[in-house]
Amino acid sequence: MRSGEFAGAVAVVTGAGSGIGLATARAFAEHGANAVGIDLDPAAVPAPVRGLRADVTDEASLRAAVDAAVERFGGIDVVVNCAGIGAQGTVEQNGDDEWRRVYDVNVLGIVRMMRVTLPHLRRSARAAVVNVCSIAATAGLPNRAVYSASKGAVLSLTLAMAADALADRVRVNCVNPGTADTPWVQRLLSVAPDPRAERAALEARQPMGRLVTADEVAAAILYLASSSAASTTGTVLAVDGGMQGLRVRAR
Repeated sequence: MRSGEFAGAVAVVTGAGSGIGLATARAFAEHGANAVGIDLDPAAVPAPVRGLRADVTDEASLRAAVDAAVERFGGIDVVVNCAGIGAQGTVEQNGDDEWRRVYDVNVLGIVRMMRVTLPHLRRSARAAVVNVCSIAATAGLPNRAVYSASKGAVLSLTLAMAADALADRVRVNCVNPGTADTPWVQRLLSVAPDPRAERAALEARQPMGRLVTADEVAAAILYLASSSAASTTGTVLAVDGGMQGLRVRAR
């Protein structure tokens, strides 16, 4: 990527308080962007990223945060929809309330964010949207029914959004991370009966033999938002250590 690729651009990242969202917001700032991190806890968003509080389940709070970003920086060029929550369980184990809770954040959170940002993106000459999806959208993972379904919806939503936004010159893509070394995964490991064995199992199911890093996912997001990907829209970019497409012999 060219040095200063995003100089003068305004990039807004949801879920920027930790993990992939934090790494992405920082990377945009490092490449010259006016980076805005939206999170429930804006204090967790470090300078030079500008932290703003909003809840993706509350469209009014998103609108207020986006309006504040536009007032400060004059517009929006890039939106990264990273805010999301995880869930464990089979279709039998998760009740309707859990399904609604996960979809409200993981799917409708993107819908709400796009409602309030698309009018600004249409005025940008370099508009790009990147949704953070998951390997769970394309590979059947055990004990992840509601989470996988929500990420499958994100993948399909990305393609539909890309088709609808073509006329407005707004590119829409998504990344599919594999299991990433993030605070959310660390919390899952902390409650496992044998955290060390559970981590080893997660690493082993990715052909590269390790977890994906948040910085690696952030790099893919920045590529999709950059001028280098100016002809790329409606694309799903896997950052999963080969988990989706490779079938290798056990070491």
